[in-house]
Amino acid sequence: MTQYAEGVGKWVQDKGMAQFEEEMRQQLECSMHTELEKLLNTATGADVEVCKKDFEGFEKLFHRFLQVKGPSVEWTKINRPPEDLIQPYERIQERALPTSVSESLNKLVVVKLNGGLGTSMGCKGPKSLISVRSENTFLDLTVQQIEHLNNMYNADVPLVLMNSFNTDEDTKKILQKYTHHRVKIHTFNQSRYPRINKESLLPVPKDVAMVGEGAEGWYPPGHGDIYASFYNSGLLDQLLAEGKEYIFVSNIDNLGATVDLHILNHLVNQPNEKRCEFVMEVTDKTRADVKGGTLIQYNGKLRLLEIAQVPKAHVDEFKSVSKFKIFNTNNLWISLAAIKRLQEQNAMDLEIIVNPKTLNGGLNVLQLETAVGAAIKCFDHALGINVPRSRFLPVKTTSDLLLVMSNLYRLEAGSLTMSEKREFPTTPHVKLGSSFTKVQEYLTRFESIPDMLELDHLTVSGDVTFGKNVSVKGTVIIIANHGDRIDIPAGSMLENKIVSGNLRILDH
Repeated sequence: MTQYAEGVGKWVQDKGMAQFEEEMRQQLECSMHTELEKLLNTATGADVEVCKKDFEGFEKLFHRFLQVKGPSVEWTKINRPPEDLIQPYERIQERALPTSVSESLNKLVVVKLNGGLGTSMGCKGPKSLISVRSENTFLDLTVQQIEHLNNMYNADVPLVLMNSFNTDEDTKKILQKYTHHRVKIHTFNQSRYPRINKESLLPVPKDVAMVGEGAEGWYPPGHGDIYASFYNSGLLDQLLAEGKEYIFVSNIDNLGATVDLHILNHLVNQPNEKRCEFVMEVTDKTRADVKGGTLIQYNGKLRLLEIAQVPKAHVDEFKSVSKFKIFNTNNLWISLAAIKRLQEQNAMDLEIIVNPKTLNGGLNVLQLETAVGAAIKCFDHALGINVPRSRFLPVKTTSDLLLVMSNLYRLEAGSLTMSEKREFPTTPHVKLGSSFTKVQEYLTRFESIPDMLELDHLTVSGDVTFGKNVSVKGTVIIIANHGDRIDIPAGSMLENKIVSGNLRILDH
């Protein structure tokens, strides 16, 4: 045994393990604080104040990270939520809308989470600027939806974008095109936190500059950061002063997340003493959603349970569609006054998601993140509303993109709705192979988007292209083997077909 180890052993013996752990934590926090001070000294101008606020938030998160012991939930304490805490949408819909819808709308702000890049779909820049339908981007569709509401009801619903340092500059450039639209657009930036060296538990960056390799040292800390960064930006107070009461928050790539007048009506017309401060839209789980977070009752409050919090022994139980029947769509309606109260009381207690990453040079790092929905347990009279599946239409991959570009959906005033020509309401299952992953390559493989009105399931793998006016019905599987190519001829109708091998039809 080394002299150092003997010394530590004697120290633990004399003072006890708990005190030893506490002093180690304090030492780590002290070292982290010293390093952050050094980083702050590299900031100049307006960056100083921004970095200061970011670092304060980061230190709180780091402190909590060091305090955490064991799982954040005890499995035996998990209960299904009482029925009155998860309301069916139909019950909310039964209530007649007031004659003055504009009064309710004028209390609302739409917030879109706009921090993500389009890298997973092979695109540079913000994901919100990818074209998804008729040359319209996610952002175009969002602006069209809100402008339509404002025109139809003579209302003033503003749009707020929560950008990250990855998306802010490009997004602000594009916002100029909406100057003459009837939508006020505000932006604020989520925090910028330093990645942590997994071994030393110290920050990776050496200065605050975002140039060269230094940019790798920073990350946006998940959408749970919305509460602190929204509050710190001053925008929260500004909107409260304008008479706004609720925000409707959703991912910008969820094309089903439109303003629902019935949910809004339910929120703004409640008695004050039972005012619901937080609504989470949930929907019925299918086998495709088994990893999605679900609502539980825990210690008498509604709580979001994510798969990362589930002990390994219970993961299969968590994925069970029969036990946990609903999942979180991340469409959330939240009281502005309640956010302000909880921020000022320092009472936002969100579970920490530890996200391990490996940087380009091989350095192992940790990212401490939080999720926006995890705050549900902090708010009074929180509620889940079980909404139709149509309110969850995320576009994460080109397989999703194919669905929303097809004739399965019609586009009206920025909103996509399932075509009446489709005889059954379920969305087909589409799985495109790696040759379709990047948007640019995906687009070159379709001369036109196939007719999918009667499709149940489509799997495409390998080097496959589609001619004009192809229609696919039932279950269609197209597999080009390695080195082979399949060209589906223009005008083809494939119904319950498996196509494999090599099929190339050339025009003479």
